Amino acid sequence: MDKETCFHCGLDATSSKIEFDNKVFCCNGCKTVYEIFSANDLTCYYDLQNAPGATPKDIEGKYNFLENSKITEQLLEFNDGNTQIITLYIPHIHCSSCIWILENLNKLNPSVSASIVNFGKKTVRVTFNAETLSLKNLVVLLSSIGYEPFISLDDYSVGKKHIDRSLIYKLGIAGFAFGNVMFLSFPEYFQVGEFWLEQFKPMFRWMMFAFSVPVVFYSAQDYFISAFKGLRSKILNIDVPIALGASVLFIRSTFEIITDSGSGFFDSLTGLIFFLLLGRFFQQKTYAFLSFERDYKSYFPIGITKITSDEKEESIQVYDIEKGDRLLIRNEELIPVDCILIKGNARIDYSFVTGESKTVSKQSGDKLFAGGKQVSGTIEVDVLKSVEQSYLTQLWSNDVFKKDKSLAFTNITNQISKRFTITILIIAVLATTFWMIFDSSKAMNVFTSVLIIACPCALALAAPFTFGNVLHILGKKKFYLKNASVIEQLAKINTIIFDKTGTITANKETTIDYEGLTLSNEEEALLKSTLRGSNHPLSRSLYGLLNEHDIVTLDAFEEHLGKGIEATYNQNHIKVGSAPFVGHTTESALLNTAVHVSTNNQYKGKFTFYNAYRKGLSLLFNELKKDYDLVILSGDNEGEKDNLTKLLPTKTKLLFNQKPEDKLEYIKYHQTEGANILMIGDGLNDAGALAQSNVGIAISENVNVFSPACDAILDASKFNQLYSYISISKSAIKIIKWSFLLSFIYNIIGLYFAVTGQLSPVVAAILMPLSSISIVIFTTLTTNIVGKNLK
Repeated sequence: MDKETCFHCGLDATSSKIEFDNKVFCCNGCKTVYEIFSANDLTCYYDLQNAPGATPKDIEGKYNFLENSKITEQLLEFNDGNTQIITLYIPHIHCSSCIWILENLNKLNPSVSASIVNFGKKTVRVTFNAETLSLKNLVVLLSSIGYEPFISLDDYSVGKKHIDRSLIYKLGIAGFAFGNVMFLSFPEYFQVGEFWLEQFKPMFRWMMFAFSVPVVFYSAQDYFISAFKGLRSKILNIDVPIALGASVLFIRSTFEIITDSGSGFFDSLTGLIFFLLLGRFFQQKTYAFLSFERDYKSYFPIGITKITSDEKEESIQVYDIEKGDRLLIRNEELIPVDCILIKGNARIDYSFVTGESKTVSKQSGDKLFAGGKQVSGTIEVDVLKSVEQSYLTQLWSNDVFKKDKSLAFTNITNQISKRFTITILIIAVLATTFWMIFDSSKAMNVFTSVLIIACPCALALAAPFTFGNVLHILGKKKFYLKNASVIEQLAKINTIIFDKTGTITANKETTIDYEGLTLSNEEEALLKSTLRGSNHPLSRSLYGLLNEHDIVTLDAFEEHLGKGIEATYNQNHIKVGSAPFVGHTTESALLNTAVHVSTNNQYKGKFTFYNAYRKGLSLLFNELKKDYDLVILSGDNEGEKDNLTKLLPTKTKLLFNQKPEDKLEYIKYHQTEGANILMIGDGLNDAGALAQSNVGIAISENVNVFSPACDAILDASKFNQLYSYISISKSAIKIIKWSFLLSFIYNIIGLYFAVTGQLSPVVAAILMPLSSISIVIFTTLTTNIVGKNLK
């Protein structure tokens, strides 16, 4: 009996008797994978190599170490007993099909709830149910479909020690072949006769063919694979003209030496691939040198409260957290590090990490994971390890929960380069047809030169490098954007809406008076302990004003957004917030913002706040009024209306007594009227409005209210620079358009010489990466010049 092999993985399938679509499989798992690929038109996966889903024979034993809980605990990012999250490095990720397969792991195993691929880093972040799928079995699953993870156990890190040298190998082979082909071509160049013509010409030509084979089928394979995948997906990507040009050169050259009708274009072919790879290598190095990826977030302006050895509270930045520190986590605050719960009633919302909104209760001594949000008063924790900024950034951009505001926004690069490739193909065909009629000797060079010189790589690089550098510059100036698309959206806004308290007012300069019944020591201690759990700007100001008291662990705590907070301790109940919330019928007209207090259903009095507005507020609004409609949406009463009317431009719209849902509805309505809205507020009461707006900016005063609703975080000390920050976003769009113009000028000039037959493919291959690098240099220099104008 002939041995049959599994179509998917290549193992012996003689005895399995499993057939589908006239193909044999060793198990139902391989059959299921093939069915999924077939149903989604992804069978091109099998065109890359025979049995691409091959499973190493020793795979089961190879990953037995993942059954060791101590090892898996070091590898996992998150583990609450049910849900586990891990990021795995997958070296074999190389195309859009890989992304689709890895992001649809839940179709292979329903225990996987989410999988997100980072194509640039070749990683996949998998969220799975630990009760029904072990980490070992997840790794085996990935290996069985041809995506074996690279796991380094030297330091319990994932893929950090792996360096991809494939580009260097391909470049080396192309360079070696190019040099030898050029050497073997010398007799042809100098028309050497006699001895060369009679004895060695056929051998030299076949040697040139031999040198070109590994260049085409190994060094250039990325271009062919990318072009093929693009065409299968009905997309003409930038690798299509390159692959087409190389194919034409190779086929034409091979035909010539077989028929002995010429020496072919092997010198141009190998030189083309060599210079293309050399350009890609330099682009890669340049991009690494100018790495704007997510590293600029290392100075995130998120603060946390540290409890010192003498029981004092000290605000520190998250990257200053060290192992062994004791931290205070307030209501609605994000836990920035893995830690142990020491004191307090912990109810943790891990939707930030897992996408599931269910909260979990934790007891003293339990482990809490970074990314959880405390939703029931204050807790104190002991730090297990220092913070990873990249992890906080990953949470901020987590696709599991974020609302994608860019769905309706057309990317500027796509707008301009949408039909670029098809236009170049038409020009290449027309020019080649012309030369086939008038001078067929030039036709092949013209066709190839047109395809190469007009490669839209420069277009593709303009936007990421411009936006990347702008992100970097703004980050240094304490304005932190979620991603590059925020810059595009920021440049389109025409309406700016501000919250009042904590946004245009400076909390640290606010003065407070108390009017009412005297609070007993017990009541004031309960008030201070209650305020300690809230991040509302008024709560923070009042908390700092009250005298020192022994902080108590509350029996119950609840915060009602836009209304107030209430807490219970030893049968004593307190309410702090608006007059209606505490059950007090207040006078109809108040001159200032006030916070009312009641204990055990008895009204005690009110704290009146005398607002101090941020430095440069009037000047900022006068700058903004030239280009934008300005609105103040405040949850407070109209007591400050007269002051704001005098302080702000005459056309500024002022609306008071706005609940959080009122702000959201106001924004939604005006968006239907064509407004592109920038909302600026705090990350707590204004979360809905920030999420609804086209761009939402949260003001930060070293308070860790870390909300996925915002698109940017602005350090409060830089509030008066807002106009400059918006201006630089507009400048970024202009720089990209100038880059496109330069690229088009370069393409027009290059195409002229290519179409007229004055440009060889090798020269075109040299000029193409030079044009890309020149665009990178241009965008970097111009954005840096614009950035220097920021204060």
